[in-house]
Amino acid sequence: MRPAELERLTVAQAADRYVELVRAKTVTGALSPSTAEVYARDVATLVELAGAQVVLDDLTGADVDALLLAFARRPDGRLRTPSGGQSPSSQARFRRSISALFKHAALAGWVQVNPMTISTVTAKERGGLRPQRRALTREQAQGLIGAARELPGAAPEAGKRRDQRTELRDALIVLLLSTLGPRVSELVRADVEHFFTNDGVRYWRIFGKGGRTRDVPLPDDVAMVLREYLARGRPALAGAGEEKALLLSWRGRRLARGDVQAVIDRVQRRVDPDQRRSVTPHGLRHTTATHLLADAVDMDAVRRVLGHSDLSTLGRYRDELPGELEVAMRTHPLLRGKPGR
Repeated sequence: MRPAELERLTVAQAADRYVELVRAKTVTGALSPSTAEVYARDVATLVELAGAQVVLDDLTGADVDALLLAFARRPDGRLRTPSGGQSPSSQARFRRSISALFKHAALAGWVQVNPMTISTVTAKERGGLRPQRRALTREQAQGLIGAARELPGAAPEAGKRRDQRTELRDALIVLLLSTLGPRVSELVRADVEHFFTNDGVRYWRIFGKGGRTRDVPLPDDVAMVLREYLARGRPALAGAGEEKALLLSWRGRRLARGDVQAVIDRVQRRVDPDQRRSVTPHGLRHTTATHLLADAVDMDAVRRVLGHSDLSTLGRYRDELPGELEVAMRTHPLLRGKPGR
């Protein structure tokens, strides 16, 4: 039932009430904390684009169209590209977030008509502004991994005390992201106890979306860096409540998502300029998927590494590599060797 009277809230007031409701759903398990934060972040962007003092009910379908297109053209700071807008998946996510807000607003009596129902922006318009490719090339990825491998033996930065050194931690972060492609939320939530050994193989039990877990074996090089980090790189004194966290700041606090990007950028500065390209944690997830699939690793194995329930989802993480069609045709499996042998 619709409320009898309209409550003329500003966009900021409606956003605050809605975000409070969304976060309350994490207590009952109806939403994961990470999903709630995504909603909160998108709603905050809506407030910024629409204007905090604008009355929510005054927004029309045309206004919503303008907001969606303004978001699409908004530079994606994570990709650090001067002309790149939001990716189609980010635009679709933003639309879902504000659709949910307006749906609730219609039920709560904050708007007379849900403006999303008369929005005319099509998927084609929203998907037309694509940022640059996300996956690193093989040379770029190997340059980043090489710089990470060299970190443990690198000279300490000037002015840093021994207890402020983070080279092993930074190397571990880059290697885990580059070879296993976890979501950044999965990485920062990792605890020491989530890593275990079975039959001589080191595994990471990753707690992913929807309460699903997956056990992913670590490559030997990554397992070795993990062992060194736990032995001599992790701060001895973790902050209160952070005793289990794998990745800590030198002050003993669990790393946040933004800290991970700073680590990648710091390691990138050690890469040869010819191999260097800015990349986000999500870009490294694309890199993992792209190169595992390009090397003909079984698609179901790649799906399990990335933590997807459906093989079809892999398509969004698969970027085209320069020259890969030519390589595939030169090494075609049906033309290897001579007939009859």
